[in-house]
Amino acid sequence: MEFVKTAFIFLILGLMVTVLTPIGLLLFIANCLGLRKSVSFLICRIAYLFARILIRLTGCDLRIRGRENIPREGGLCFVSNHCGYLDILLILATAGRTVGFIAKKELAFIPFLNFWILIMGGFFIDRKNTRKSLAAIKTGARRIQAGNSILIFPEGHRSKGQGLLPFHAGSFKLATDADAPIVPVAITGSYEVFEKTGRVKPAPVWIAFGKPIMTKDIPPGNRRQALSDRVREVIAGELAESDRELANLSC
Repeated sequence: MEFVKTAFIFLILGLMVTVLTPIGLLLFIANCLGLRKSVSFLICRIAYLFARILIRLTGCDLRIRGRENIPREGGLCFVSNHCGYLDILLILATAGRTVGFIAKKELAFIPFLNFWILIMGGFFIDRKNTRKSLAAIKTGARRIQAGNSILIFPEGHRSKGQGLLPFHAGSFKLATDADAPIVPVAITGSYEVFEKTGRVKPAPVWIAFGKPIMTKDIPPGNRRQALSDRVREVIAGELAESDRELANLSC
């Protein structure tokens, strides 16, 4: 039964991407013609519906804390732990804003996905090329300063059930360059929905948004490491709270 459900969800995913890509192309053209405000609203709604439909199909029990902590306007960085593939969908479905994200350069060669990463304000980064990485971060910082939001996964890769991994302080350069507020995000349970078994399986999932941390309030000396430590502490605390709630559900 789980195999059939997994195949069905991937079929729906393929159909949705195929249908939405021409719409995305029209929105991209409209954005180039100067209709940025209207385009941004439509992209946000499309991303929200896309993510909510897929999450609903998984059957996971989604619980949300702290949405009131997300600023409705202005540029910001979401900084999240990274459990599994479902994490980006969870943030798109709950943040209430258009969220771009930093993607490794290999994703630039995946049809459809590459296009949507770009139209949502994300960008690709070559971690092995310092010059190109710095140029990409400068581009991202300008987008944040223009009022956009960008998602960062400072662990560098998915934890796959191993708990909260060490943060790479260099990941915070985007936030410090943009002098942008950071909203910590803690995700629990997304690994169990699909990657743990390779088949979609309903599971309790928590996503918690912490209070914004203002980068400009952090002293200049070793700012990125100080931010990394502070954000990680907040995320660790939110994960512990989610674990307590999960334990209460199991009782």
